[in-house]
Amino acid sequence: MSGSKRTRSAIGLSALAVAAIAVTGIGGAQASKSSGGPDHLPQGSEPVHLKPSDFTTRIDNRYWPMSPGTTWVYQEGDTQGTDQKVVIKVTRKTKKIANGIRARVVRDTVTENGVPVEITDDWYAQDKRGNIWYLGEYVTNYENGKVVDHAGSFEAGVDGAQPGIAMPANPKPGLSYRQEYYKGEAEDKAAVITVGEEQVEVPFGYFNKGILMTRDLVPTEPKVQELKFYAPGVGPLLSMHTDGPGGRAALVSYTPGS
Repeated sequence: MSGSKRTRSAIGLSALAVAAIAVTGIGGAQASKSSGGPDHLPQGSEPVHLKPSDFTTRIDNRYWPMSPGTTWVYQEGDTQGTDQKVVIKVTRKTKKIANGIRARVVRDTVTENGVPVEITDDWYAQDKRGNIWYLGEYVTNYENGKVVDHAGSFEAGVDGAQPGIAMPANPKPGLSYRQEYYKGEAEDKAAVITVGEEQVEVPFGYFNKGILMTRDLVPTEPKVQELKFYAPGVGPLLSMHTDGPGGRAALVSYTPGS
C-alpha cells in the first residue's frame, strides 16, 4: 500500500482506539520463512503461478469466514484523537481478476463523523487447500467528503502485481507469508505468532478459545508494525499498532452472512 493511504491490513483494519480491551500472553516469537513444498506460502516479490480452477469465491476458512452478507463493524481511534468507524461487508459480487481468478468483492467503508474517508473494494478467493488469497483492491480516497484519488489500488496480474495470502489454511507459529506485492506500493507481509494462547476482550465480547495472533510488517514503511487477533468462526477481532500513535481497532458488532 502506498504511504498516502491509511495504513491497514488487507481487511481494512487500521490502528485505532477502543474501549475495554484486554489482551494477555502476547508472545515474542520470531517468525521464520516458510520452507518449500506443497504448503509453501509466497514471500516477498516471489512470483506465483496460480490455476483459476483451484479457486472458489466460497470462503469458509475458520479464521476468516466470508459468506455473502457477513458484516464487521469496528471502532477506530488513536492517541491523537482520531475517531473513525469501519464497516466491512462481504458482497454478493464477484470480479474476474487479471490473473484469471474470480474473486469475492468485500466492501470496506471508513467514515469519520459520518463523512467518508475511504471506500475500498477488496478482492479475495480461497484455494483448494483453504488458504485465502488477497488479489488486489480498488481504493477511493476522500477529503472533506470529496473524492481525491485512488492511490493504493492494485490488481494481481497487472503491472507486475502479485497476489498474497490474507489467511493461511493452517496457521502455525513461525509461519510467514506476504499479503500483497506491488513494488513500492503494496508490499505487506505477516507472520503467525501464537495460536490458542491469547485472550481478547472487545466491545463485541470476550474470546479465549483458539485465538490467532499475527504480526504485520510493511517493508516500505519500516517503522510500521501491527498485531492482529482473529477468533474462529468470527474473523478479525482486534488490531493494535505498536508504532507511532499506538492506534487500535476493535470489533463492535458482527453479523454472519448466509
